Amino acid sequence: MASGKEIRTQIKSVQNTRKITKAMEMVAASKMRKAQERMRSARPYAEKIRRLAANLSQANVTDYKHPFLVRKAENKRVGLILVTTDKGLCGGLNTNIQRVALGAMKEWDAAGASIQACCIGNKGLGFMQRMGAKVVSQVVQLGDTPHLENLIGPVKIMLDLFQKGELDSVHIAYTRFVNTMKQEPVLDQLLPLTGEKLGTPDASWDYLYEPDPQVVIDELLLRYIEALVYQAVAENMASEQSARMVAMKAASDNAKNVIGELQLVYNKTRQAAITKELSEIVGGAAAV
Repeated sequence: MASGKEIRTQIKSVQNTRKITKAMEMVAASKMRKAQERMRSARPYAEKIRRLAANLSQANVTDYKHPFLVRKAENKRVGLILVTTDKGLCGGLNTNIQRVALGAMKEWDAAGASIQACCIGNKGLGFMQRMGAKVVSQVVQLGDTPHLENLIGPVKIMLDLFQKGELDSVHIAYTRFVNTMKQEPVLDQLLPLTGEKLGTPDASWDYLYEPDPQVVIDELLLRYIEALVYQAVAENMASEQSARMVAMKAASDNAKNVIGELQLVYNKTRQAAITKELSEIVGGAAAV
């Protein structure tokens, strides 16, 4: 059995750890509220531009077909944008989305498709490097607030590859925020834009294009893709803070339980030492 001094040292160590996890829980709760507000404020814009893109995709006023709307005959060259966190200590958040991405990569590989990856987040970059995947672009250390100017460059590389015909499809994997206790890993097709993604417009719309339809449609669909990526990163950040808060709360509760168990062991050890000393004193007095 460990001595009383060793047990006191263990109790002190666990108490210090609990202070850290409790502080991280409170910080994550504060950041979670801000991340949720940012995510929800981005949803109306994403929905509005989706409706506009759906209307334009169904409009018959022009014969121009944007490359983002053209479905390829084969799907032998796949691009994957993997959105993860830069830091850990957020439960199984990164593990779950990596498992989804790995399952999709195995299916594509079994179908004979080549894969090129864009990594948003340090954890996803490390995962792709361990898998030996071809990483064509990356962005890490985004901080607590996503900035579109930091995301455009790496994502545009994938868009350019698709427009050049070097990719047949582009997918994005991220964690969708459901609520504080639930985050859902999602794998969506980003390109080509399908009818399911755009949705069916409620009615047909007639537009007047200025300066011309091609310029307007090119710019709008590019903004739409950027909005989708930004929304995915915002959802992932909200999920990260929620998962971290829950994980740190669980760690704090476990530390409290461990402290209670160690305190009980310490009390038993101290009582045993006192009993032993009393027995020695009584035995010595009897001998005298």
